[in-house]
Amino acid sequence: MLKVKKFDDSEAIITGFEKGEGRCEGMVGALKVKDCLTGKEFKVGSGLDDAKRRKPPKIGTKITYKYQGLTKDGIPRFPIYLRDHPGM
Repeated sequence: MLKVKKFDDSEAIITGFEKGEGRCEGMVGALKVKDCLTGKEFKVGSGLDDAKRRKPPKIGTKITYKYQGLTKDGIPRFPIYLRDHPGM
């Protein structure tokens, strides 16, 4: 058997940062974002490498992220940072 996971992607604007803990202490732990289409606010922490955690994108930057469906409240499940939006 082969397990296939379906991902969707979307864009969001960075509204803030969350401090890192443990291995990521002194760096960014997660990006606080607001989805461009729905306006829902949530955090994206997965997908950031150490270089991006040390020098994160500026507040107001548009990013692209992928996720696996939505919660019952319409928040993306398991959001993963992919890249800064090319037009920014």
